[in-house]
Amino acid sequence: MVVQAPLADVKPVAFAVAGGRSQRMKVDKALLPWGATDLLGHTLDRLGRVASATRILSGPESRYANRGVPVIVDPAPGLGPLGGLLAALESASSQAVLLLGVDLPLVPPDLLAHLVGLSAHADAVVPLSPGGPEPLCAVYGPACLAPARRAVKEGRLKMTAFWPDVTVREVGPAALRAFGDPDALFLNVNEPEDYDRARRLVR
Repeated sequence: MVVQAPLADVKPVAFAVAGGRSQRMKVDKALLPWGATDLLGHTLDRLGRVASATRILSGPESRYANRGVPVIVDPAPGLGPLGGLLAALESASSQAVLLLGVDLPLVPPDLLAHLVGLSAHADAVVPLSPGGPEPLCAVYGPACLAPARRAVKEGRLKMTAFWPDVTVREVGPAALRAFGDPDALFLNVNEPEDYDRARRLVR
C-alpha cells in the first residue's frame, strides 16, 4: 500500500480557462452541451467543489458575464494561456489559483482536490500525463506571479517559461492512475472528433 503525505487544507481561487478561439472546433467549445449544462458550466461546477471562489478567464475580451461569477480579461491581447495565468494570479490577492481548461471535461473533482492538497509544498503543482505537462489543469501559488509577469514582459509566452524560477511539483502518470486512465483524463476537446469521443467515454 502506498502511503501518501497528508494533503494540506488549501482553498485556492479557481479559474475556468475559456479564452481560446476554438478555431478547430469552429464553434465556441465552452458552449458545447455537456450533460445538463455546457462545457463551461461543467468546468465551473467541478472547480466550485474544491475552491473558495470561481472565476472565468475569458481571453482578451470579456465574455460569459451571464454565468454569475467574475470574468477576468487578459492584461493584453496575444499573450495566450500565460497571459490568462498572469491575469488569474493578479486577481487572486495573494491566494493560490487553480486553472482548469473548459476543454478538459474528463478531469474529476477528486484529482483537482488532490492537486490543491499538494500545493502547500510547491509553488506549482502540475499533472504530467503521458502526453506531457498539463499546465491548464494545475495549481499556481503566489510565488509564480513575479516570474510569470517577467516572462510575459520578455515575450517568453510558453506556459513553462517561468518554471525554472519556481518550485514545480509534477504529478506523474503512476499517481494519476488513482483517478482514472491518464490518457483519458486529459482528453483535450479541440475538434469535433474529440468532443464525440469524450461524450462516449462518459456514457
